[in-house]
Amino acid sequence: MEQKTALVLEGGAMRGLYSAGVLDVFMENNIKADVVFGVSAGALFGINYKSRQMGRALRYNLKYAKEKNYMGLYSLITTGDVMNREFCFNKLVYELDKLDFETYKTYPVDFYAVVTNLETGKAEYIKIDDAKKDMEYFRASGSMPFVSKPVEINGNFYLDGAMGDAVPLKKALEMNFEKIIVVLTRPSGFRKKNTHLPYGLLYGKFPNFVETAKNSYKKYNETMDFIEKCEAEKRIIVLRPSETVRMQRIEKNLAKLQKIYDLGVADSKRKLDEIREYLNSR
Repeated sequence: MEQKTALVLEGGAMRGLYSAGVLDVFMENNIKADVVFGVSAGALFGINYKSRQMGRALRYNLKYAKEKNYMGLYSLITTGDVMNREFCFNKLVYELDKLDFETYKTYPVDFYAVVTNLETGKAEYIKIDDAKKDMEYFRASGSMPFVSKPVEINGNFYLDGAMGDAVPLKKALEMNFEKIIVVLTRPSGFRKKNTHLPYGLLYGKFPNFVETAKNSYKKYNETMDFIEKCEAEKRIIVLRPSETVRMQRIEKNLAKLQKIYDLGVADSKRKLDEIREYLNSR
């Protein structure tokens, strides 16, 4: 029986271009997964793995990073969302740098976008077979608290998947995938600190979400501990930046965007033999 492989993609806003570099190397070298779990930027950039569009994530980010209607303060002030809905999820995917919706639909990889339900405060793993029909789940996955309005889908309100489950390794293990590749966007040893952000002020009517958000740094650090344990036991393969690239979450410096992408390419190329050996082992 063929082994099943899962690819788990952390978010991290523009640091997600590290994962885009990794995924382009995977596509170029025929590294196949049966399922992708994408969180936040991991979902927004990981979509190109299923649509088989090498280079697309880097290309449009370099081209439009300084466009005021793409993402940033202008969009936040004029629309209430740091990530401009009309530009990012309509104009970009349908006109400026088209997403290959048909290939996405037919390519044999299951894609789960991770979102956080504001009512329950829990992560949900939404299997998206048709990106055109369910693009709002991708938007919800990447909608960061405080700088994004909650995304309403079928009567439920969602925000950033990273609040509920920043790196869904345990979900992949629960689903009994034999081989798991985890792509992180922070260097080895990184842990989050409590930011003491006033979640209750803005999201007071969603107490479960407030509790989840306040404790998200703890869950993240516990997840990192678990990832390192699984990595040491050789149960999983982990790709993470081999050096620190200091970036803003909404980075406009094109050289930094290129650098974090190039680092993803270089790190994954260095590990290709190890990855192939891991995937082929029993």
